[in-house]
Amino acid sequence: MVSGSAACPCRSGLEFGQCCEPYLKGDKLPPTPEALMRSRYSAFATGNIPYLEETLLPGTRDDFDRQGAADWAAASEWTGLEIRHTEGGAQGDNEGVVEFVAHYRQAGDERVHHETSTFKRQDGRWWYVDGIMGVRPRRAEKIGRNDPCSCGSGKKYKKCCGVAA
Repeated sequence: MVSGSAACPCRSGLEFGQCCEPYLKGDKLPPTPEALMRSRYSAFATGNIPYLEETLLPGTRDDFDRQGAADWAAASEWTGLEIRHTEGGAQGDNEGVVEFVAHYRQAGDERVHHETSTFKRQDGRWWYVDGIMGVRPRRAEKIGRNDPCSCGSGKKYKKCCGVAA
């Protein structure tokens, strides 16, 4: 078990007691999707499987594999977390995205889990919704019908590439 004065497993640079531990104990709620992601990583690192289930968006918990998560956590030495990209999750946002790479060692082999996770604010707190392996495509700005076409023709989108749309 990690003590409160030890470095936080999420590698934020803070002590565990000042970073993820208050979330894992239920003393505080993570204020952002990134903080929730970091605390979920720390839950794997400390074997706190109930926290992983409790932070899933209500209504999405039916297929949570407690034993699988516990086995993965126990069989792994969690060696670091990289936050690659965050999107949304600020004050007033109700959705957020965190791309991360979790580093771990299993059976002597160095491994990574690269995921882009989606989070939702509901009932005043952030929840983990789902994740996809690797990088989620970034949102592209929508082209309006009367905007110049993105192909560079000089025509309006609706008279060019948007004709079939």
